[in-house]
Amino acid sequence: MDSSFWRSTLTDIEACLSIVTKGSVKHLVTSAGGRDIHYVEYGAKEDLGRKANYNSACGAQSPEHYARKGRDNKPVLLIVGGIHGGELEGITAVLSLIKLLETGEDYRGKPYEYLIEHAHRFRLLLIPCMNPDGRARLPIDTLIDVPAEKVVYYMQGTWKDGTLCRWPDCKAVHPIKDASDFLGTYFNDDGVNLMHDNFFAPMARETSALLGLADEEAPDFTLLLHSGANNNVHLPPIYLIPKWVMQKHQMFNLQLENAYAQHGIPYSNLDQIVVDDGKYPFPAFNLTSAIHHVCGGMSITFESNTGMDAPPPKFTAHEILDSHLILFEEAFKFMRK
Repeated sequence: MDSSFWRSTLTDIEACLSIVTKGSVKHLVTSAGGRDIHYVEYGAKEDLGRKANYNSACGAQSPEHYARKGRDNKPVLLIVGGIHGGELEGITAVLSLIKLLETGEDYRGKPYEYLIEHAHRFRLLLIPCMNPDGRARLPIDTLIDVPAEKVVYYMQGTWKDGTLCRWPDCKAVHPIKDASDFLGTYFNDDGVNLMHDNFFAPMARETSALLGLADEEAPDFTLLLHSGANNNVHLPPIYLIPKWVMQKHQMFNLQLENAYAQHGIPYSNLDQIVVDDGKYPFPAFNLTSAIHHVCGGMSITFESNTGMDAPPPKFTAHEILDSHLILFEEAFKFMRK
C-alpha cells in the first residue's frame, strides 16, 4: 500500500506532537511500562462551576452541580486512540486529525474543510495512543494485508503452551501477564486490558488517568477508537447506561449511517437502545460505560475495519483513514445541534 501517510509508531506520535503550536501538548500519565502518554488540547478549558462529582450531582437531582453548561459553553470532545495498542487505525486517525488542525491538511495533503472551519467551536482533547506498552510490543506499522491468524497473535498473544489466545477467551484471565507466553498488544506491560479494568478500583494507572481526565473535563462526547476485523465500520451498543443516553447514541448512529452511505463506506447500523432481557451473563460494563458514569456525557466505541488479509469487506488504508475523519466530522455536526 501507499504508506507515506500512515503514521502509527511511537516515534510517529512524538514527531506529530512536536509540530503542535495551535494546541497544547499535555502529559497525562506514565504507562505501566514507563512510557509517557500525552494528549493534545485545543480550545481553552472553561470554568463549569463544579461543586460535586457527577454521581453526587445526580443524587442532588441536578447535574449542574457537576458541570454547569449553557449555550455559550464550548462542547468538549474527547477522542482516544490505541486503547488496545496494536489497533493502529485509531492511532493513525488521531495523528492525522492533529496534523489537519495544525496545518490544514492530513498526512495525505487532504483537507477536511468542515473540521478545520469548526474546530474552534469545541474544546478538543486528543489522545493518540492510550496504551503505548501494547504499541511497543507490535513489530509492524500496519495490519493491512496481514493474515488473520497473525493478527490474532499480535492482538491477543499466546497462552503458556504457545496456543493462540483468541477473543473472547483473552478476557478469561485478567491480568493476563502470568498466563501468557507472548503478551498481546491488547494489554499494558502489567497484562491489564484497559477496556475491562476494575473501574471502581483500577488496576492500571492508565485507566485511572483516563477516567480522571473525563471527570475533570466533563466531555460531552467521548470516542474510543477500536478495530480488529474486516467488518463494516459500526458502533457496538453500550450497555448499563441510561436510556436517554442510548437514545442520543441512536440519533448519532443514524446520522453516521447516512454520512457513510454518501461516501460509499460500508456501515452496519446496530440498534443502540438495548434492554436487560434477564439473561445471564449480561454484557459487560466496560471502559466506554465507565466514562459515561464519570462525566454524564455520550461515550461510544467505534469499530474500524482493519484491512487484514481476510474475507471482505477489506478496506484500503485511505478508506480506513477516511472512515475515521468522517466520524470526527459527524461528531462535530452532532455536537453543534
